[in-house]
Amino acid sequence: MRPPRPRFLSVLIASLLTPVAASAADAVFELGTILVTTPRTELGEIASEQVASVVTRADMETHNRETVGDAINLLAGVTLSTNSRNEQTVYLRGYDPRQAPLFIDGIPVYVPYDGYADFGRFGTADLAAIQVAKGFSSVAYGPNTLGGAVNLISRKPGLSFEGDVRAGFTGEGGRHASVNVGSNQGRWYIQAGAAYREADGFRMSSDFKPTATEDGGRRNNSYHQDSKGTLKVGYTPGGGDEYALNYIRQDGKKGQPPSTVPTARYWQWPKWDKESLYFISRTGLGPHETLKLRLYTDRFDNGVNSYTNDTYTVLKPSGPGSVATGRSTYHDTTAGGSAELESRRFSGHTLRFVGHYKSDRHEERDGNDLLNTDFEDSLRSLSVEDGIQLGDRTVLSIGLAHHELAPDKVYKSGPGPAYALPDEQSSTDPQIGLFHDFSLTARLYATIAEKTRLPTLKDRYSARLGNFIPNPDLGPEQARNYEIGYQGQPWAGAVAEAAVFWNAIRDKIQEVRPNPALNCSATNQCQMQNVGEARMRGVELGLNTPLGTQWELGGNVTWMDVENVSDPAVKLTGIPETKLILHALWRPMEKVELVALAEHDGGRWASNTVKLDGFTTLNLKAVWRPLKTLSAELGVNNVTDENHELDQGFPAAGRMGFANLGYRF
Repeated sequence: MRPPRPRFLSVLIASLLTPVAASAADAVFELGTILVTTPRTELGEIASEQVASVVTRADMETHNRETVGDAINLLAGVTLSTNSRNEQTVYLRGYDPRQAPLFIDGIPVYVPYDGYADFGRFGTADLAAIQVAKGFSSVAYGPNTLGGAVNLISRKPGLSFEGDVRAGFTGEGGRHASVNVGSNQGRWYIQAGAAYREADGFRMSSDFKPTATEDGGRRNNSYHQDSKGTLKVGYTPGGGDEYALNYIRQDGKKGQPPSTVPTARYWQWPKWDKESLYFISRTGLGPHETLKLRLYTDRFDNGVNSYTNDTYTVLKPSGPGSVATGRSTYHDTTAGGSAELESRRFSGHTLRFVGHYKSDRHEERDGNDLLNTDFEDSLRSLSVEDGIQLGDRTVLSIGLAHHELAPDKVYKSGPGPAYALPDEQSSTDPQIGLFHDFSLTARLYATIAEKTRLPTLKDRYSARLGNFIPNPDLGPEQARNYEIGYQGQPWAGAVAEAAVFWNAIRDKIQEVRPNPALNCSATNQCQMQNVGEARMRGVELGLNTPLGTQWELGGNVTWMDVENVSDPAVKLTGIPETKLILHALWRPMEKVELVALAEHDGGRWASNTVKLDGFTTLNLKAVWRPLKTLSAELGVNNVTDENHELDQGFPAAGRMGFANLGYRF
């Protein structure tokens, strides 16, 4: 028999992660991968013909990316922004987190009520890599990946004892510390970590002009505190089988800076807590089949206090007809799992059969601990994927996924009509991709993917403090994503990417206003409806390469053209027309590194009438390594003190210094 041909993506991504793999403390938790990171098949890995972008552990440390949002902003096609709650959010080629959700080791962790995740609450200290699939993503992710997926890959120890400790400071009272330790004893391993981040706030640019709700200097009510603990225990009996139990607990609290434009919110979040427990396994069922299981339960608790003004002392009523508690408590739970059967029984075929089940529940209580809402949904999904080998260098991938959304419970107290239990919804999504390898490290591909996002609980039921009319029968939004691209190593040590994409969205969920000239209010109640049709197209280019032994250069550029086809007057917000990242690393001597990173974002619409200016920021850092295991860093972010906004009324940080110390053992 002819030996199997080495898989392109295995080689390419493994080479991309080489700086990470060189340190056992940064080893990738391969069971958690949805995209291959090593030359052998791992649990959750999508077929070898798939493509995605990767942020490595080395990238996160080199550019001091402490949150997941900041980390994936290094990639082409990814835009960092904020939402109306001033949470850190991202867009993948124009798709928001509801349409391109967040996963940890392939487990969905986005908030079930609204589908969002605050990317600023998820730290990177315990991560080995972040994988971002855009447009064409594996059916192994399950439902709602309309525009892709963001998958956080946790660490796995490679030595009998290893770990690292990091600590640092930033301006305005910022401090952070983390420790990760692990042990791999062959047949079993254990990995544990703890991280803490806190800041009194952030400093604004000196060019900021004070407003009625913000006087400049330290940003009002911008404090945050986050702690996180992780524990992973794994068993590897041999033959490629592996079983891992994982626990994650993170607790947080934060202030929400008021908007600098009228209609400011005076909110504080005394609780932003999340707890996850999941089991992942891979079991060989003979020479041809492999069974992969994921079982999980996830709990999300948060509370928000609403105040009348910036003294944060007098609570504000929660809505029309409500008691003046000013407090709301949310309790969301998710439980589910997936089973994936992979078969290579038939020559030239890699078949995958995947089943998903997910139960989401959302409870909301007021300040008197009275139950206001209780919603439950079930998501079911059955998928099949076949990688067909067409000769030695070409693979055809064909996938088909069927998703179903079943409302299980609808309860709402207080004024307004009661909800009837809506009908079930379903969708069927086909996708196809053709992949050709010019060599082990050069691939050209073309993909078409039909994708669906089923509406969230909030989309269907939220009255938004009396300003909206709920729409329990709201249907799914759908998209067709086209892409032609290249991934490869044009020369030794270099990694390059190029892609041209076109995304067409139909039945897009958008708010409809009775009077378009007025904002949504109790007298002009809006409703979420399937009325939108949008088009997003663009080009991405990226290159990272060494220059001799002292220099490493790289960067990427994204050009985006977005249009609301059904209603051009309603703008697609938060997406810059252009984004450019350039970075350089210079080693003038053996123990010293100098790092620079510049980012330019073009203008973006913040509303139908307001377009924010583009901006350019520059970050600089110096690293001293007196020992291979010890590093000390000094740096400045936003060196030019650029005054800029990611959303109207929410200015970003100005010039901020930092210092870090790290030790690896």
